[in-house]
Amino acid sequence: MKKLLLLFLLIKSPLWGQGGFIVQTANGKVEGYAKDNLRIFKGIPFAAPPIDEFRWKAPQPVQNWTGIKKCTEFSASPIQNKPQPFSCWTEEFIAKPEPLSEDCLYLNVWTSSKNKEKHPVLVWIYGGGLNSGSANCDIYDGEEMAKKGVIFVSVNYRVGVMGFMAHPELSKESGYSSSGNYGFLDQIAALKWVQKNIAAFGGDPNNVTIAGQSAGAFSVNAMIASPLAKGLFHKAIPQSGGLLSNRFNQNLAESEQQGLKFMEKANCNSIADLRKKSADEIQKASNLQGFGRFGTTMDGYVLPTNIFDHFKNGKHNQVPILTGWVTGDGSLMGVPNTSLDNYKKEVQTKYGTKADEFLTIFPASTDDEAKAAKLKQGLLGFAGMPSHLLATFTNKPSYLYNFSHVPPDKPNFPNYGAFHTSEVPYALHTLHTWKRNWQQLDKDLENTMTSYWVNFAKIGNPNGAGLPEWKTYDKQAGNIMVFDEKIYNEKGLFKKEFDFLENN
Repeated sequence: MKKLLLLFLLIKSPLWGQGGFIVQTANGKVEGYAKDNLRIFKGIPFAAPPIDEFRWKAPQPVQNWTGIKKCTEFSASPIQNKPQPFSCWTEEFIAKPEPLSEDCLYLNVWTSSKNKEKHPVLVWIYGGGLNSGSANCDIYDGEEMAKKGVIFVSVNYRVGVMGFMAHPELSKESGYSSSGNYGFLDQIAALKWVQKNIAAFGGDPNNVTIAGQSAGAFSVNAMIASPLAKGLFHKAIPQSGGLLSNRFNQNLAESEQQGLKFMEKANCNSIADLRKKSADEIQKASNLQGFGRFGTTMDGYVLPTNIFDHFKNGKHNQVPILTGWVTGDGSLMGVPNTSLDNYKKEVQTKYGTKADEFLTIFPASTDDEAKAAKLKQGLLGFAGMPSHLLATFTNKPSYLYNFSHVPPDKPNFPNYGAFHTSEVPYALHTLHTWKRNWQQLDKDLENTMTSYWVNFAKIGNPNGAGLPEWKTYDKQAGNIMVFDEKIYNEKGLFKKEFDFLENN
């Protein structure tokens, strides 16, 4: 009896030894490494490699292994164009350029728990337009969050043509009459892994928060919307974007037609032919013109066919929400080049009898003011309205923010202001990974934002001792927390803009 009890404890408890950390998962033992009282595991498989016959299929189960799997290095990043810095996104924001592989469905865990208590879990989903990205990115490092008592999990998922191509043949063979959205199915598989295994790392499977930025925010929205993700998480943090913007969304028929056009461009006659091509050949073909960008499919399986009605009718997974935007989100689609006259003509064409009302809310009297008004509309369309609507349609507490703080200059480098993604290192406490001349103000903002994110992951409420009060959001009061030189709650920020856009 004593031997059986000892065996049970060994299976359920982490094993310390040789400077590493061994955990029994559902598929076999994994060994990480120790650092600063943390235990870190990199490259744990959560699904079978999506290669050969598994290319363009829902993620398949991991095959069990014997012995101990070393999990001390990041896995390969998903197949994509070679990652390289561009514009405001320096190397700290970019996935490592090598290796890239179809065999990419792995996750990473940072934990400070010694299995004596169940820590809250935060699952991070990266951005990259659903066409690029990786968990292997400097600003997504999980050490500091783990030191604050949150088990930090980052996951890889398929992107681009490998992750989001739909096709009639794929829909027919799927068993669920649709195709595409494989990247979202990967994320769901990772969340199922968390539910099954995270307790062995000291995590609480009943206290899981999903978070992500840009395409990661679209992904978080997808998890909130998807019936397949029901019960797999309990709180959500989408940063800068969301499905309720209605951007990059196609119905299944449209996505399947896109897949047919891609097959033609790739000089193939069937999915079997496409599966015979190398991953590099497929990726190269995906850069050709003539079939558009691979993205979200409203397929009626992973996602509802009408995303707006789905949320409006409260059919989504109802969880507490912390969401918001960066002021630079408005220029993500490019800086508008318009004149005052053209701006007013566009407004008249679009809003007709409501044009004068629109122009009182988005006024302009010069060409520069017209450009600024367009940028503001871009910000609200891409990130502001999705945050507002998500909060409005959710029956749990919601907290909205506006990040407008400009990071310090980098020598011989343009200042891009509060650019898209610049809030992530403040929220995840990873400023130390970003090479800038940080001031005390930045460090204070980082400490405050991270505290809010950690508190929300722990209890569904960002507030805590010593922090400025963050009030919940509702349409009437419109309380939004502003992160800038000062941190303060602003009542009614963008309220008149939201009211107009929601009703027109």
